[in-house]
Amino acid sequence: MKMRLTAFLMFALLSISILSYGVNSPVFADSHDLLPVNTSSNIDIVANGANVVISGSLKDYDPLLPSAGAVTYVVKSPENNLVTVGQLIPNSNGTFEFSFIAGGILWKLSGDYVVETKYGGNTSKLILDYVGGELVVDTVTCTSNQQLVNGVCIDKEPEPPVTCTSNQQLVNGVCIDKEPEPPVTQDPICGEGTELVDGICKVIKEPQCPAGYSMKDGLCVEEKGGCLIATAAYGTELAPQVQFLREVRDNTVLSTVSGTAFMSGFNTIYYSFAPTIADMERENPMFQEAVRAFITPMISTLSIMSLADNGSEIEVLGLGISVIALNLGMYIAAPALIGFKVHKHFKSQK
Repeated sequence: MKMRLTAFLMFALLSISILSYGVNSPVFADSHDLLPVNTSSNIDIVANGANVVISGSLKDYDPLLPSAGAVTYVVKSPENNLVTVGQLIPNSNGTFEFSFIAGGILWKLSGDYVVETKYGGNTSKLILDYVGGELVVDTVTCTSNQQLVNGVCIDKEPEPPVTCTSNQQLVNGVCIDKEPEPPVTQDPICGEGTELVDGICKVIKEPQCPAGYSMKDGLCVEEKGGCLIATAAYGTELAPQVQFLREVRDNTVLSTVSGTAFMSGFNTIYYSFAPTIADMERENPMFQEAVRAFITPMISTLSIMSLADNGSEIEVLGLGISVIALNLGMYIAAPALIGFKVHKHFKSQK
């Protein structure tokens, strides 16, 4: 009795194992015995003009791997000539699909056309029985990432990324001009002798005053006691002769009441003709030399005034009269006497 029970249990286990293998093996084969590249066609017998759609999948496809690439397919005629060729990128799950139109100048013979699909060194082949015949008008439907060219769906070229220039910005996929930034205005710093005019540093041009006038606080004011003729004769106010005349006037003559009164009357007469003579000297070098020779003796006689004490009315007045008398004799009396003698000489010869 015990032996029979043991035998029955062993038979039952064996039966269950056989049934389990018979049920699960197709499922296991379906999920684990797939080829690296699997393809199938929507039709096997193809007429002229038919739209052939090939669907496929890749085993263990990982789009993130560096080796992940494109699927390439070719269609060969019975004479082993190429009639169609293409390439596409699989979907992220490893599936793909492509289509083509059977027929045309390359589909000359009826017979078996081979569709070879290649990926990563693995190839899948399908046999299509092309029977030819009259052209069958079939509507070709391409996927969203394909376009129809000569009746064949081919992958679209990826659109290049939109690149904007430095003065543009990308808005909704379109380059538009940027709003111009307001200019930063900053007044330049002008150096010495220049001033800012309309945003530009320009050289300061001092106004030119006429003869007998000088610049004071930006205005031309009449000079009082200036040595215009001597300045023009010697070419500069810094000439020693001009400096000497200025010292005699300021330090000696103007230090007394009588000297101040004299200079007031003298200036009234002097400035009535001095600017004109000074301008003539600047325009005519020969005249300038003549005036310089003419006034040099007079300047020498003024050295007598330096003997007077500053503020001494008697000394300034006495020496001033002496200088005036000396110049009158030198510039008027002596020439007149010489002229009279010459005239008398020539008259006696007659």
